[in-house]
Amino acid sequence: MKFRAFIYLFILFLFSLTLFNGEVLAQNNGVRISPKAMVKQKVGFTDVTIDFSRPGVKERKIWGGLVPYNNVWRAGANEATTVTFSDDVKVNGNSMKAGRYGFFAIPTKDKWVLIFNKVADQWGAFEYNEAEDILRIEVTPEEGYFQEWMVYTVTKTSKTAAIVKLEWEKLKVPFEIEVSVD
Repeated sequence: MKFRAFIYLFILFLFSLTLFNGEVLAQNNGVRISPKAMVKQKVGFTDVTIDFSRPGVKERKIWGGLVPYNNVWRAGANEATTVTFSDDVKVNGNSMKAGRYGFFAIPTKDKWVLIFNKVADQWGAFEYNEAEDILRIEVTPEEGYFQEWMVYTVTKTSKTAAIVKLEWEKLKVPFEIEVSVD
């Protein structure tokens, strides 16, 4: 009977070891194709944080192809991109309260609509609801140098202002943030 119990425990041990190895292998093979990234910049006393996933061009047609025109896009890959302001700000002159927002875009060839949405935790734009929008702004995209992996930049232009740019493929999409230092 003791031998049988020993065999049972030994088989259970081997089985659990196999499960553990499978889990480790799955993690190693689970590398994201579009890696997560974060940009954080202090503007005045305000922290501006952008959390996003970085898709690659990979020889694909991006604008009007992978990212269709006239449709809401998550402004990145995987989960929806989020923008967090630690204090109240102005975005292209429009007041916004401190908080964490889902960030979406509706691209067209000539103009883009950038959207700050109350619901930050979303997968893609599949459950996006326009009724939850806090702010929509229209911006003009600019031609840029080729950028294989999508990136956001936050460039201070003064002690109280910065330009945020989504840069990918050969396009830059800017908007301005202004903060108060009072």
